[in-house]
Amino acid sequence: MAQAASPASAQTGLARYIAIAPGLLVCLAIAIVAIWLRDFSGIKILNPVVVALIIGIGIRAVFGLPAGWRPGTAYVVRPVLRAAIVILGLQVTLSQMLSIGPYALALAVAAVALTMVFTIWLGARLGVDAPMAMLLGTGTGICGASAIVAANQVANGKQEDVAYALAVITLCGTVSVIAYPYIGQFLGLNATTYGIWAGASVHEVVQAVAAAGAWPTDGAVEVGTLTKLARVVLLAPAVIALGYWATRGEKGNAKTPVPWFAIGFFALVVAGDVLHRIAPDLQKLAVGFSRFVVPIMLSASVAALGLGTDLKALKEKGAAPLLLGVCATLFIAFLGLIGARLV
Repeated sequence: MAQAASPASAQTGLARYIAIAPGLLVCLAIAIVAIWLRDFSGIKILNPVVVALIIGIGIRAVFGLPAGWRPGTAYVVRPVLRAAIVILGLQVTLSQMLSIGPYALALAVAAVALTMVFTIWLGARLGVDAPMAMLLGTGTGICGASAIVAANQVANGKQEDVAYALAVITLCGTVSVIAYPYIGQFLGLNATTYGIWAGASVHEVVQAVAAAGAWPTDGAVEVGTLTKLARVVLLAPAVIALGYWATRGEKGNAKTPVPWFAIGFFALVVAGDVLHRIAPDLQKLAVGFSRFVVPIMLSASVAALGLGTDLKALKEKGAAPLLLGVCATLFIAFLGLIGARLV
């Protein structure tokens, strides 16, 4: 028979929760403020994750990081973040991914794989640290902020790496949203080709949908959204591959950690597909739940990263990672354009 928890162990558990509470509440408060600012401004492409990062860095710069907040921020950066990534899997189904057709699906896979490899390769030649290059490659290739914070669970970059990568990806993605409609019209693309291009190459999901939705005729936003979702589904295998890449040079008995959160993400993608077939109303409820809690959890996690980020260390990164992010953005833009024309 299992023994009941002793009073001492119960007291220890309670003390741990009490220690976590201050930092956890601060991060949740920052997340709620960040989401409110996005909603209040009416700017849909304003990512609350980035806003939470800026608020966190600002608080750290002005007030420092109180010792009483540290257990809570550490908790938010790990278990809460990983849970958010798992729940993110409810927002897309395999049926949605496959509905874009084999050629557009192949383009999405190629865009993710080739962009990540190119970014890591070029990063080594520009003198950018491997973890930073991995974060920029994953954020550019897959889905921006969500991919960056997920990839860092295996890339093991510093908090400053994550903050810098988020800033670069946000900047490049925002420029893409503005420039893509003009470039597409200049090149004479039709709605379908333009939508595939935007979905296959713009960074954030919201940014890709915004870029596709800016096309003057119907049809672009639907195909753009589906192509983008195909890239999002690739988050799980990409993180697993990064885990092997990050540890490939280690000797001795070191083992590649299994990113169970990535496997959980893909499991919920499959579960959502099953629900879509047998209980569509329940699947819609699950999607609504995911879209409500994931922004809060991700924003809280990145707020914790911001609270732990030293501006001086951020400045020491220099301009090389910014150049790498721009090059990665141009690479996936050209790759996506060529692929969209072929499709």
